[in-house]
Amino acid sequence: MGLSTLHSVRFAGMVTCVPKRTVSNLDDCPPEMRQERMRLVRNIGITNRRLCPPWQCFSDLAVEATEKLLEELQWQREEVDALIVVTQSPDYLIPSTAIILQDRMKLSHATIAFDVNLGCSGYPFGIHLLGSMIAAGAIKKALLLVGDKSASLMDPLFSDAATATALEFDPQAPPMHFDLNSDGGGYKAIMKPVGGHREPYGPQHTMPTRNADGGVTWPDELILDGPAVLSFSTQRVPPTVNRLLEYVGIAKESVDYFVFHQANKMINETIRKKLGLAVEKVPSTLHDFGNTSGASLPVTMTVCLREALAAEAKKVLLCGFGIGLSWGACIIDIANAKFPALLES
Repeated sequence: MGLSTLHSVRFAGMVTCVPKRTVSNLDDCPPEMRQERMRLVRNIGITNRRLCPPWQCFSDLAVEATEKLLEELQWQREEVDALIVVTQSPDYLIPSTAIILQDRMKLSHATIAFDVNLGCSGYPFGIHLLGSMIAAGAIKKALLLVGDKSASLMDPLFSDAATATALEFDPQAPPMHFDLNSDGGGYKAIMKPVGGHREPYGPQHTMPTRNADGGVTWPDELILDGPAVLSFSTQRVPPTVNRLLEYVGIAKESVDYFVFHQANKMINETIRKKLGLAVEKVPSTLHDFGNTSGASLPVTMTVCLREALAAEAKKVLLCGFGIGLSWGACIIDIANAKFPALLES
């Protein structure tokens, strides 16, 4: 895919929903871990995170976000032509969560509904996929639901969130520009090796192993190669941003805000400095919301930019990167869109 442009697609609105429960990386950890956690928090920049209760799914948050968005836009349910869900936290392995939500939200049987298995890069990919359907003239109004339930009490990085974005056909809408990329050669950097057909769950996966530092690891836990992810993010993202700006033919100064996936403080600050961007142009939600996977771009827009984006037209560059390995950026002109306040559920 690489570089591309979509026409006649309007960014109509967006809503973010997070769990009510806030957990602290410092206060909600065992006392003997506090000193280690303090050092970690300084590096990753994440103090607080949002955590779903066991019974709550990503889709529950997504439904609340969608209901609020439909209300704000005054869209009728029969007007929604497509529903795409980008998540790695489906309700079930099968069927698709999007199809379940089509029925749960009483959308038309004619609604196109399917899931996309992408993580931290998922938002720009989802915008392009849904926007392509609109630009082709196949549909007029559509919803993109992005997010994950990936937080745990002890893991200091991840946080739970869901977002709903509305796109619609508008021949007068300014073009959207994209640069989307994939490199499966690095898939082992972020992965869950157990549970698929390559390595199904078995009795051997029910027993933890003790690490050299005394910690315990479960076979089905997420594997995250920190140095590899740092190298990938800081080497691939800045050139992608510059290439997209060159493709569109604009300078960095013409972009009002640069919103990056909220990976961690070290990665995000390295990217910002490599691109020479002013702090005020690069909003962050790491401190209070952590890494919300694919939802981190809309979470950051809602928390940091909601009033600015609702007040007047803004040019925004969005960039997601992570598991896959996968990374993508887009430049979107946002005007007269609906941005309700953050929802908590």
